[in-house]
Amino acid sequence: MAATSSMFMYSLTIQPPTAVTQAILGQFAGTKEQQIVTASGARLTIHRPDPTQGKISTILSQDVFGIIRTLAAFRLAGSNKDYIIIGSDSGRITIIEYVPSQNRFNRLHLETFGKSGIRRVIPGQYLAVDPKGRACLIASVEKNKLVYVLNRNAQAELTISSPLEAHKPQTLVFALVGLDVGYENPVFAALEVDYTECDQDSTGQAFEDLEKSLVYYELDLGLNHVVRKWSDPVDRTATMLFQVPGGADGPSGVLVCGLDNITYRHSNQDAFRVPIPRRRGATENPERKRFIVAGVMHKMRGAFFFLLQSEDGDMFKVTLEMAEDEAGQATGEVKRLKIKYFDTVPIATTLCILKSGFLFVASETGNHHFYQFEKLGDDDDETEFDSDSFPADPTEPYNPIYFHPRGAENVNLVESIDSMNPQMDCKVANLTEEDAPQIYSICGAGARSSFRTLKHGLEVNDIVDSELPAVPTHVWTTKITREDEYDAYIVLSFTNGTLVLSIGETVEEVTDTGFLSSASTLAVQQLGEDALIQVHPKGIRHIRADRKVNEWPAPQHRSIVAATTNERQVAVALSSGEIVYFEMDTDGSLAEYDEKREMSGTVTCLSLGEVPEGRTRSQFLAVGCDDSTVRILSLDPDSTLENKSVQALTSAPSALSIMAMADSTSGGSTLYLHIGLYSGVYLRTVLDEVTGELSDTRTRFLGPKPAKLFRVSVKGQPAVLALSSRSWLGYSDPQTKGFMLTPLDYVALEHASNFSSEQCVEGMVGIEGKNLRIFSIDKLGNNLLQQSISLTYTPRKFVRHPDQPLFYIIESENNTLSPLTKKRLLDDSNLVNGDAAVLPPEEFGYPRAQGHWASCIHVVDPINSKAVLQQIDLEDNEAAVSIAAVSFSSQDDETFLIVGTGKDIAVAPRSFTAGFIYVYRFLEEGKELEFIHKTKVEQPPQALLGFQGRLLAGIGNELRIYDLGLKQLLRKCQAQVVPNLVVGLQTQGSRIVVSDVQESVVYVVYKYQENRLIPFVDDVIARWTTCTTMIDYETVAGGDKFGNIWLLRCPQKASEEADEDGSGAHLIHERQYLQGAPNRLALLAHFFPQDVPTSIQKTQLVAGGRDVLVWTGLQGTLGIFIPFVSREDVDFFQTLEQHLRTEDAPLAGRDHLIYRSYYVPVKGMIDGDLCERYALLPNDKKQMIAGELDRSVREIERKISDMRTRVAY
Repeated sequence: MAATSSMFMYSLTIQPPTAVTQAILGQFAGTKEQQIVTASGARLTIHRPDPTQGKISTILSQDVFGIIRTLAAFRLAGSNKDYIIIGSDSGRITIIEYVPSQNRFNRLHLETFGKSGIRRVIPGQYLAVDPKGRACLIASVEKNKLVYVLNRNAQAELTISSPLEAHKPQTLVFALVGLDVGYENPVFAALEVDYTECDQDSTGQAFEDLEKSLVYYELDLGLNHVVRKWSDPVDRTATMLFQVPGGADGPSGVLVCGLDNITYRHSNQDAFRVPIPRRRGATENPERKRFIVAGVMHKMRGAFFFLLQSEDGDMFKVTLEMAEDEAGQATGEVKRLKIKYFDTVPIATTLCILKSGFLFVASETGNHHFYQFEKLGDDDDETEFDSDSFPADPTEPYNPIYFHPRGAENVNLVESIDSMNPQMDCKVANLTEEDAPQIYSICGAGARSSFRTLKHGLEVNDIVDSELPAVPTHVWTTKITREDEYDAYIVLSFTNGTLVLSIGETVEEVTDTGFLSSASTLAVQQLGEDALIQVHPKGIRHIRADRKVNEWPAPQHRSIVAATTNERQVAVALSSGEIVYFEMDTDGSLAEYDEKREMSGTVTCLSLGEVPEGRTRSQFLAVGCDDSTVRILSLDPDSTLENKSVQALTSAPSALSIMAMADSTSGGSTLYLHIGLYSGVYLRTVLDEVTGELSDTRTRFLGPKPAKLFRVSVKGQPAVLALSSRSWLGYSDPQTKGFMLTPLDYVALEHASNFSSEQCVEGMVGIEGKNLRIFSIDKLGNNLLQQSISLTYTPRKFVRHPDQPLFYIIESENNTLSPLTKKRLLDDSNLVNGDAAVLPPEEFGYPRAQGHWASCIHVVDPINSKAVLQQIDLEDNEAAVSIAAVSFSSQDDETFLIVGTGKDIAVAPRSFTAGFIYVYRFLEEGKELEFIHKTKVEQPPQALLGFQGRLLAGIGNELRIYDLGLKQLLRKCQAQVVPNLVVGLQTQGSRIVVSDVQESVVYVVYKYQENRLIPFVDDVIARWTTCTTMIDYETVAGGDKFGNIWLLRCPQKASEEADEDGSGAHLIHERQYLQGAPNRLALLAHFFPQDVPTSIQKTQLVAGGRDVLVWTGLQGTLGIFIPFVSREDVDFFQTLEQHLRTEDAPLAGRDHLIYRSYYVPVKGMIDGDLCERYALLPNDKKQMIAGELDRSVREIERKISDMRTRVAY
């Protein structure tokens, strides 16, 4: 096969992964306030917590095109800025800084030490920093440790030394932390196991006697080498270390956290140990021991404490009590270790305590939480346990300790940050009959799981909604004088009159404003210093500050049809096609320009730009005519109303707006002409400020109604509000400064205007039917809106009702008590009060029990009631594993819901006692399910699908066809088609694509006359399939467990042979090839997106867009693949991608091409996320790449943005 693929796809991320693997805290901007830096897969994001509002906003997010394994913040002594060290899969240590003035990350050092990839002996897994910022240690899981000395040179720049080695072969590292030793030589502590003897001992005795040690490594700054200073055995179950403050702040040393115990250790102190408290309650197993999974140490003036979290989410406050001398002064000696229950929060990967009194919880699953501390748990009545009553020796037994969990008292949730991790399944469908489809997804784990609806749009904050006496056509707001901070009037125009409302504490009608109320209004403007102007069909009314009115009447038998104004100029178009232009004189009166300019057709719209700073007039007037043209006329005194340029359009323009906006190409601001057409198309074109030429036009379809445009201000930036069948906002993206056009999640408005008052400084006012609405837009960062419905257990799969907007979800939770068992335990126990309290599972999780399953089926209505309509719990320790809606031809094509379950499932190694297939009938248009019968099968059916009016089930490695009987399902046909386990089914016609858990996909054909299933083509490579979809009859796209996405195609000849009429005997007797099917699939495209794909489908995302492949990833990623149409585009983007690989090398030092080819060389795919970084390059690099590609910078940016906007967001 040729090296170049015949098919090319362009990969884009719509929503980056939301699972945070690690978070660090520091003053990265060099100011007093702290920021949070998080790592999600390959993305590095910096967040700014706002303590006044209790909100977190994202400042910058960047894809580093490499897996971030670990992060650390450090600061050189005496400086006030933190740097970030990244341990990644590039085999290099990276030090970066955040540059707030340019809002970007800047790489300071990149030191290579080993091979790339994530390997056992290549450092990068563990990273520890000396608290005084003098050195860092980067270690691998086995053998290798490297110490880098950090310093600054004469120019006060950060320097990094050559690495010092601290290797020890055949040693596994479990945890690593830097010790706080003040200004003595830096020391690092590690939990290690030496397995040399285990390797040689075949009896297994050495493994039983194995010891885990706490080891101190000291960096001697004078001699510049690392020594292994101290080693002592600790509890064998120990997994985590926490640094204890040292120097003047505390005793130094570490907390060692193991199974059911926490121990304080240091080389010159005694050991102190406390157990981890266990939950008390009727449904809790008193014997279950807990681990510590996350924790944080916080230093305050003269004191410090730890918050450590167990795997139930319970946080414990751990403190050290120091011994005192006779004078009552604390000595450096530890007296005892204390622990008490603090609060319960979701299980975290990282906890961060901010100096401003907030706690950031980067949740393992579900939304991340931002809490505010109410108090520090010092004066409550929780029992405090101390180390006096427990032996320090890890081998000695002790009595466990218990506590009663309770609702949070010490922390208070102020913000929940949307996260769709883990994302289990997803469907794209248009259930609300809007222009564009919505994305429905199931995500989360346990009781914090949810069903989410994602919609493209900006969140709108509704402030006022009041009804008017009649239906207005237009609305404006205006100040009275130029110096006014806020608007004074809202002017509403009706078909036969005008209404003026004053803005104050309340909004009420006023009549003495000088406005003409008997005619409709075309334009309102605050003119000059303190005058107002009103344009109506019969003339222009100029209202002075002393309420004197000057009237310019329209010429006889002609009326004004269009008008545009700014604070110094007015232009109107008459019904005869003439344009009359006025400019303000020095005395504040309006002077008419002598000549009228005749246009060729009827004028439909006009626009004047704002007067630029320091100028007396706007240079240009844009005129739109019904002959589908826009002309730019000059307003220069020497060449007034002369034609500068003309642009032909596809339909007549309905609205124009000239405005300056931030521009990513030039880096400054540029003048744009925004055009709305009667066909509902929006165009944005660059208007040259000198020549008036129009260039670089970008188009977007808004909706079927004519587009109207309004100049508004959002977040201090000029923006354009475009109204068609939906309302859209065009604005500059806060991070990239690129132009974004996003629909508002709001009613369709007829007309709108900017609005500013004391209560709402930056808002908009709009009319919808008879309603006047005032609203504001607060967030521009997130253009995917989420609505969420809580579920009971971890969702596994879901299907949509064939006709109704309803979804059916199967959920199951392992090692969790089912509701029946829980009820029985509560009824049986004669309980002391306090134990009987049932805790809300959303906060505290479900009671755990080994080997138990809790499982249910949910009916969800995301459109009307936005809630769960019915819940069916499964009994007898069964767990639902698959679901399908199948119409049976034997039942007059009635659709039934089929659910596959397994009894007593153990996940690894895989075992079960039976499998069942349940059949449910839809009642009340699918809102209720009625159980009909269940059929016992040998194994849990992992895949179900409707096929030619019957049910296709994958049971173990067999494929079966069932029909619906009265008492149970009837087996009609079966065949063994895959080697291991069927995990997915897709079908078109009589062809079935069967996914195997580890052997990729097999194409099977069903021969109806012979009633046989015959596999005829399979794959060369063993792929651990997670999801598949058929793109066309020959091609299948799928994802695997290792985070790859691939496209496979069946050879044309094999495909045609399989569909030949007849018995299929020629397929059965064809010779097998290497113990497989007779033919092999060809690989068309392959890509590594760095997230495990959980669903993939072919669909459209925007109105009138092309078909794309939409995939979702386990960590919450949403991505698309766009097929290229022309070879020319492919060549362009391939060249651009090659230039960007060298000019904008990935931040963490990973090679981009190798990263995207992690397991298999990348093929037939162009990385759009890399191409989109072009807009963020410095100008000289942009120009250089543009020169190489023989295009202009604007042209390249337009091509890149068109790829995204034509098919997605």
